[in-house]
This record gives sequence, structure tokens and C-alpha cells, in this order.
Amino acid sequence: MSSSALSPGAWLRGSRRPTWLSDPKVLRTEVLAGLVVALALIPEAISFSVIAGVDPAIGLFASFTMAVTIAIVGGRPAMISAATGAVALVIAPLNSEHGFGYLVAAVILAGVFQIVLGALGVAKLMRFVPRSVMVGFVNSLAILIFMAQVPEMTDVPWPVYPLIAAGLALMVFFPKVTKVIPAPLVSIVILTVITVAAGIAVPTVGDKGELPSSLPVPGLPDVPFTLDTLTTVAPYALAMALVGLMESLMTAKLVDDITDTHSSKTRESVGQGIANIVTGFLGGMGGCAMIGQTMINVRVSGARTRLSTFLAGAFLMVLCVVFGPVVSDIPMAVLVAVMVMVSVGTFDWHSIAPKTLKRMPAGEITVMLITVVCVLATHNLAIGVVVGSITAMVVFAKRVAHLAEVTAVTDPDGTSVIYRVTGELFFASSNDLVGRFDYAGDPGKVVIDLSAAHIWDASSVAALDAIETKYAQRGKTVRITGLNEPSARIHDTLSGELTGHH
Repeated sequence: MSSSALSPGAWLRGSRRPTWLSDPKVLRTEVLAGLVVALALIPEAISFSVIAGVDPAIGLFASFTMAVTIAIVGGRPAMISAATGAVALVIAPLNSEHGFGYLVAAVILAGVFQIVLGALGVAKLMRFVPRSVMVGFVNSLAILIFMAQVPEMTDVPWPVYPLIAAGLALMVFFPKVTKVIPAPLVSIVILTVITVAAGIAVPTVGDKGELPSSLPVPGLPDVPFTLDTLTTVAPYALAMALVGLMESLMTAKLVDDITDTHSSKTRESVGQGIANIVTGFLGGMGGCAMIGQTMINVRVSGARTRLSTFLAGAFLMVLCVVFGPVVSDIPMAVLVAVMVMVSVGTFDWHSIAPKTLKRMPAGEITVMLITVVCVLATHNLAIGVVVGSITAMVVFAKRVAHLAEVTAVTDPDGTSVIYRVTGELFFASSNDLVGRFDYAGDPGKVVIDLSAAHIWDASSVAALDAIETKYAQRGKTVRITGLNEPSARIHDTLSGELTGHH
């Protein structure tokens, strides 16, 4: 559902009756998906709390408030937002140097930045992210999700391994029996019952940290409201805002592709900001879209509406506050199996198939690999996407630069020569243009035919000026013909204005 044409009131309410109200099947899918995601969120939120250096309850509160708020104000239905590792990494230094109050202030300010960036149309920049970067982003995420599970599989009691294997087997084969109940939920319930009943000693969710026993309480961040505080917090808040928006918008684009539906990226940007402000005032650590949990929700569980996102947050708090002791007994091995399945499902295996690699241009493969390497080296998806996009632009510019061709035809009477230029003229291709003319050997009249070319920038106009100047120095005249309307406009505006001597 796109929100671009909605009135301000309908923007929040949604423009039509939700499908889950009229279709029991959709309702069941959404409820069960929300429950599975809530269970998968618990260990992740606790882990990210550890990264940020805060109490586990802070990460769980953030996941609850982010999911519930974004379900109402977000632009991409069924996408899960919660406390994330990317955001935790950005704000961890602020927390360790200045304390928790400053972290909360940064979360609120990051939300304000996201609303401003969203209103300014930052989401439109997503069109400049090429497909090869998108594939690299998805593949590096899949690898990061898997790598995050490795610590849970090392230096652990041996029963962990059979439990992981059993979890994977259940998730592979159970859907062949029925898809009414999500396989990850079945896997979590069955294996938790077995380990508790048999008294198998393996690491559990409870070992990650104590679950909260009450709901978060609203309050202002415990910081002095001074300019000094603002200058301390602002750089972290801006970094968090950018990382959060990039991860959220990339994930939204991915869900759009999976579900064959469109979503408003501007509304999603503003929604992320609102969710972070709400989370900050409720003492959470902030967050953004979560690719792993979103894949569980959309691809594994088949959820498609806002209800699953809302219930993921609501169930998370109910599970922690009401069923804390039961949730604490869930073996980490089962959740590891769920996340391993997610990483396998997220990875774009087609992109590394020998058949695909043979057909793919070398530049595209290079961009994908650079994106993956940058993400894995920095553990920062935003850096990978930016570096990958810049690399793609360089590759594109280099490729297009070679498309400008110059062919010369001299008149039989030898009094004039016509140079026919074809291709795109911009800073990369126009640099070579000046050297493609025979200034000394050409006759007195030179025609440059640009009917099969297009002028894109000032560099091209400067190159044409330089060509005219070189001929003029030898007493020869140049006539430029065939300019299309946009090319003529830029040439007429800039010609003769780009150097100090006219």
C-alpha cells in the first residue's frame, strides 16, 4: 500500500480495510508469523544490548517499541524493525564514554534527523543503488547472519549439535507435511519440550541475560540540555540516522521484490524516525529494519501485512513479561537453526552459479564482490552499499566513456571535412575527444556533426571550445551541427564561458 496519495489522517490509518479482518487464513498466518519473529527477536535483542553495552531489557524494550510503532507509521507492511547490530555498533562508543543518558538522547535526535531526511526525499537516492550492489548487500547480510551464529556453535556441550541438526531437519521437512503452522515455531516448541523434559544441559535464552518483568516507562533522557550535550550527541545521532535509513530502505526494496508490491520509501524513512523518537522516550536503544527477522516474517512465514509486525513487538513483551521463565528455557541451538535457515534462504545462490558468472559482465561481478568484502570487513552495511555504489558508478563511467566515437569524411574537393561524433559526451568521454581531430592536416572548413551524440555536462562543452580554439589558431573555421534540444541548451549557455579568455 503506497501512502503517497493518502490524506494525513488516512496516512496513519491505512486506506482500506485490512485483509486479516475478513480472511481467517490471513489472520492465522500473520499471528503465527508474529509469534515466530518475537521468539527470534529475543536472543538477537539481548545480543545487540551486549554490543551496545546496555542492560538486556533495553534492547528488548527497543525491539518492542520499534516494531509496534513502525507497524502503524511505517511504509513497508510486514517488514520488521527492532534493535539492530548496525545501530548498536554506532552508539556503543557514546554509551561507554558518556553514559546511557547520552545514548538515549542520540536515539531521539537520530529519529529527528530521519524525519528531516525523509521529508527532504532521501529515499529517492535508492534509485542510484545498482542491482549488483543490491545482490552484494543481500549476500553479505546472509553471511553476517550465519557468522553471528558461529559463536553459539563453538565451545558448547555436544548436545547442541544434534539439536541444531534436528531443528534444520524439522524446518526442511515439516513444510512438506503442512504449511498451516510455520516450521520454525514447530521446531522451537518441539525441541524446547524435549530438552526440558530430558533435562539436557545446553545454553538457553535465559543464559543471554535476564528478561524484563515490566513494561517500559516514558521519560526524558538523563542529560544536561545544553549546546555541549548537543555537539557531543549529534555526530553519533547522524551516523545512526544514516545507517538506520540505508539498512531500512534496502530491506524495504528487498521485500518489495519478494512480494511484488510497491511501498512508500518516504513514509518508511519518516516512520523510522518516529519509531526511534518513541523508542528513545521509552528508554530504548533505537534500531532500524532487521533483514533476518524480516526474512523469517515474509519469506519463511508468509506474512504480508502490518499485523505481523505489530504482533511481533506485542508478543515479544508478553513473552518476556508474562512467560519469561518459559522463554528462558528455549535452547539457543533451536534459534541458531532458525537463523541458519534464514541465512541460506537470504543468500542469492543464483548470483554465484557458474552459468550466471559466465554471462555477467566483469564490472558487475567486481561491484558485487567489493560490496560483500566491505560489509564483511567493516560489519557495516551502509559502508558496503556506499563503496559498492561508488564503484558501480566508476565502472559505468569507464564503460560509457568508450562509447564516444569520432569518424571523419573529407569532401572530394578537399575544402572541408565532416567529423561525425556518436555516443554520450560527459567528463569521462570528452577528455579523449580533443585528441581525435587532425588540426594541422584538415582543410579550412570543419563541420562537427553531433546529431548522434548527447552533451551531458560542462566538461563536454569545454572540450568542444578547446577544439574550436585549436582550429582558430590555425585560421580554420568550425561549425557544430545536429545538436538535440537539451545539448543545444547546455552548449549555448556555457560555450565561451568556461575559461578566463573569450
